[in-house]
Amino acid sequence: MRVLVTTDTLSGVWTYTQELVTGLANRGVQVTLVSFGDIPLPDRTAWMEDLSGLDYRPTAFRLDWMQEGEQDFRDSSGYLTALIREIRPDILHLNQLCYGILPVDVPRLAVAHGDFISWWLSVHGSQPKESRWLRWYRDTVTAGLLRADCVVAPSLWMLDTLHRCYIRPRRDAVIYNGRNPAYFNPYVDKEESVLAVGRLWDAAKQVSLLTQHAHPVPLCIVGQDAPTAEPRLPIRTDVKVDVDDLRVAVRGPQTDAQLRMLYSRASIYAATSRYEPFSMAALEAALSRCAIVANDIPSLREIWGEAAVYFRANDSASLACAIQRLHDQPELCRMHALRAYQRARECFTSRRMVDEYLRLYHSLAKPRVAAA
Repeated sequence: MRVLVTTDTLSGVWTYTQELVTGLANRGVQVTLVSFGDIPLPDRTAWMEDLSGLDYRPTAFRLDWMQEGEQDFRDSSGYLTALIREIRPDILHLNQLCYGILPVDVPRLAVAHGDFISWWLSVHGSQPKESRWLRWYRDTVTAGLLRADCVVAPSLWMLDTLHRCYIRPRRDAVIYNGRNPAYFNPYVDKEESVLAVGRLWDAAKQVSLLTQHAHPVPLCIVGQDAPTAEPRLPIRTDVKVDVDDLRVAVRGPQTDAQLRMLYSRASIYAATSRYEPFSMAALEAALSRCAIVANDIPSLREIWGEAAVYFRANDSASLACAIQRLHDQPELCRMHALRAYQRARECFTSRRMVDEYLRLYHSLAKPRVAAA
């Protein structure tokens, strides 16, 4: 089987793609991978080196949700159409909803990792202001959803949100994201500290909730920009903020190895987002045996169930109380860390994710084979 996969290099979709493509290649699937956004540095593509059957095609086309992305979308659609006719894949795995409208006769699934309109609604509580670009974006996403043979979301919440914001596809499914537990170390001795990953200025990630109250333990906030290349010399990207009893280390972009070490040392991970179709960072923290303190929003409730400690939605005082509670009760903190770890291992591994996608590929390809 040959699968064409699209991805982007500017978001957590890249991490998801690494898990997906590695799993597919290890099962003998021939993969052509096309990326949009920045051309990744060699360090970010090192995972591809030992994968047989992988054909990687990096591009610098801008993404559909960018205000400048409309023209690039036309050009990238033409590029993809020509590539599909050249390599003749059996399945299209499209990680951008708009490409569901490609004018080719190949079974396609489109994965909803997020979209501009649902993001805006979650962050601002209202519809975005109407504009020519927004009309184009909404119409193009709707057409992509209608043309896709199956639309996949990483949570029921995201799937329901698509139904409310656009249309109900003719076929849809939920396949939860996954990570390989072998990448993370849950056995390191924990320090009493809180870790969060997200841009300070991003209203959707709202890690700034952590800076509004004093906490009994040190905090570390890691900027969620594209991962950096491995440094030749040790780098110092942390800025310590001390205001009264507030102790916060704000770190710039970290390498994968640095992030894994931070996860392994932290006792608590704060999942503060108000818009989160899945949250790979929280999953990585859980696989590192961190207790998860999560914003009480439907998607995080769906993913973590009783394994997390929840704070009142978007409420910094409630977040501070949850952290205080875990600090005051170390056994409770360890219990929730174990619960999160077990739930991650049972429900959200890359092996399970890839198996579910392969079953979906075969179900989409069979009708075409029978018709031929």
